[in-house]
Amino acid sequence: MKSKPADRKLSEFLCFAVYSANLAFGKVYRPVLDELGLTYTQYITLVALWEQDDITVSSLGEKLFLESNTLTPILKKLEGMGYVERARDPADERQVRVRVTRSGERLRERAVVDLGDACGLGAKDFARLQKEVVALRNSLLQAVDGEE
Repeated sequence: MKSKPADRKLSEFLCFAVYSANLAFGKVYRPVLDELGLTYTQYITLVALWEQDDITVSSLGEKLFLESNTLTPILKKLEGMGYVERARDPADERQVRVRVTRSGERLRERAVVDLGDACGLGAKDFARLQKEVVALRNSLLQAVDGEE
């Protein structure tokens, strides 16, 4: 017999499993990020820019699933640290482009976090789980988009 939603324990909620896993990821990343003086959100912003440099703030926000009002302070802080630079797009003054500086590129070599051992997964299982979590995220976003 299935339990009623009101009778479910916290440990049975998928959302809590994902949330608490995210907190655990933060603990694994923390030593490296503390050494670099970065927050996790600043770090993933740089990772996205290392992957695709010289993009618009709006494109970067889409890639990171962040709204402009959340991303702009992160970019300002990274710019103040000397890791990125922002400039109006000469072709479209309404757009702001973001580029990684030389200092930001040098940081890339120090910003390596290896999750292989920490996750307790082999390469094949790691890749499978990552794809399943992305599929879950996409399904959730589709469900929300379908309601609007």
